[in-house]
Amino acid sequence: MKQVRIIPCLDMKDGRVVKGVHFVDLKDAADPVEAARAYSEGGADEIAILDITATVENRRTMLDVVAKVAEVIEVPLTVGGGIRSPSDVEAILKMGAASVSISSAALRDPEMVEEAVGEFGGGAIIVAIDADRNDRLSSKREVYIDGGRTATGVDAVEFACRMADLGVGQILPTSKATDGTKDGYDLVLTRAIAEATGLPVIASGGAGMLEHFHQAVVEGKAQAVLAASVFHFGTFTIRQVKEYLHARGVPVRP
Repeated sequence: MKQVRIIPCLDMKDGRVVKGVHFVDLKDAADPVEAARAYSEGGADEIAILDITATVENRRTMLDVVAKVAEVIEVPLTVGGGIRSPSDVEAILKMGAASVSISSAALRDPEMVEEAVGEFGGGAIIVAIDADRNDRLSSKREVYIDGGRTATGVDAVEFACRMADLGVGQILPTSKATDGTKDGYDLVLTRAIAEATGLPVIASGGAGMLEHFHQAVVEGKAQAVLAASVFHFGTFTIRQVKEYLHARGVPVRP
């Protein structure tokens, strides 16, 4: 088993870190630059910033915030939100990000994803898949876009496979049903995508107990675990998560 990465996620709206439940009822949590610096110093393996309203507000990610965050951290930065073209990808990478997370545009314009992979390499491209339960689909998980607002009728696992075929480096699935609930990750979704694509999968949405991180790796077959609320509001530190996983036999970075 490879070393599992611990990734605090900064969901950003109007320049502030926010956190909600089921993608709604957002509450202010922190300043993104201050939070990113603290997580970097606190043992995060990577940091993710997702500008969660950029797509629905028809704008690009706040590049000034990306640049400020990149200046104060010592770990890789992933940035998502409002990415519609390879030029958007290039702009974010130039600001100091190591990778970009593409969500709605990946479904609407898969050719753009293919072009971005060709230009910047698969390691720089993550496809984020927001999903909710739909028992009519083969995987029982349906892709949602526009920050989880719009149902697409597309099977989440089949879509992940299409993205894998385009050469993307990782998949980041987030379950609407578990997001912010602290009831645990959607292990069915995470495991299905990991097994079907063979790509590294980042578990996201629902961490509330230390055991949930262990479940994501062992049962969900995730190679990284992303969380927000439990870190933002002091439920656990990143060090506590790493110590717990290490004690359970899961390799983590120092």
